[in-house]
Amino acid sequence: RCHLVSKGSKCSSSSSSVEKFFHRRFQVERRHHYLNVELSSSSSSSFEDVGEEIQEDVSMETLIWRAIKLPIYSVALVPLTVGSAAAYLQTGIFSAKCYVVLLVSSVLVITWLNLSNDVYDFDTGVDKNKKESVVNLVGSRTGIFVVAYLCLALGFAGLTWAAIEAGNVRSVLFLTCAIICGYIYQCPPFRLSYQGLGEPLCFAAFGPFATTAFYLVHGSASSVTNHFPLSGTVLSASILVGFTTSLILFCSHFHQVDGDKEVGKLSPLVRLGTEKGAEVVKVTVLMLYALLVAFGLSKTLPLTCIFVCALTLPVGNLVVRFVEENHRDKNKIFMAKYFCVRLHALFGAALALGLILARMVNTRLLLR
Repeated sequence: RCHLVSKGSKCSSSSSSVEKFFHRRFQVERRHHYLNVELSSSSSSSFEDVGEEIQEDVSMETLIWRAIKLPIYSVALVPLTVGSAAAYLQTGIFSAKCYVVLLVSSVLVITWLNLSNDVYDFDTGVDKNKKESVVNLVGSRTGIFVVAYLCLALGFAGLTWAAIEAGNVRSVLFLTCAIICGYIYQCPPFRLSYQGLGEPLCFAAFGPFATTAFYLVHGSASSVTNHFPLSGTVLSASILVGFTTSLILFCSHFHQVDGDKEVGKLSPLVRLGTEKGAEVVKVTVLMLYALLVAFGLSKTLPLTCIFVCALTLPVGNLVVRFVEENHRDKNKIFMAKYFCVRLHALFGAALALGLILARMVNTRLLLR
């Protein structure tokens, strides 16, 4: 091995480090091979044992990262950004103060959703083997419950303050409806997610309700009129935001089918199976871009939105191909929801950029 590194006095020390490196790598590869064999040949009970063994090897830093679910907070950022961009298209004014207040408040509400979801899943037993559950990590169900609802109270107070400050009470109604959707989705006695109704609720909450509410708040804060009107543009944009948000939730079920069945949670993937679920993902992505074109051609969305959002097609294709190829692999399909988060964030950013560019183009045409 010495000739792979260097000659002379450095050879022995370098050779030792290289030998250790390849020895460790061989051990990891051998372990991965062993796990793959076990996964392919064992029964469902054996799969759970192997899954627990894999989770035991996950570092505490990784578990904390998974528990925080930082990428999921894009579901707070995208509706706000798209709604603000739609308001900018109408008014030509952007309020940074309003945007920051709404963003912080929205993040607090999403934190409530994540923490309370872990609390109620802990109660039903669906998270008993989920080491990245916040309740399992902290060890206090009551403490997480209190923090969750404190976040909800602070978040809703911030949203209400921003709406009153902007002089648009209608937005409070939309925001309240969005939060109610989140509550009946996961909280007792409703827990409609266990009936497979999570996706429609997610669509309504983050699409028409949240995106439209942010549009009204931001538009009223920037407008000189007391009544800021709804527009077909923001309604069309909110539908697209609802599609990408619901896709994240749908794809998060792929690797949890067995666990959901055990506790009686009738998620869409439990009802359909992963193969049909992969087809649903494909149809959803196709509908997303078909609606984009339809809204653009009908002039409810600016044509700039079509051109900019078309740049995200490779990401949409990536989501479809990944799910089609890996929907049976419970290890790999775990990443599907993160690819959907990427599509959600990029599509939302492109949609907002398209709205902003449309305002700039219209302004230049008027100046001429």
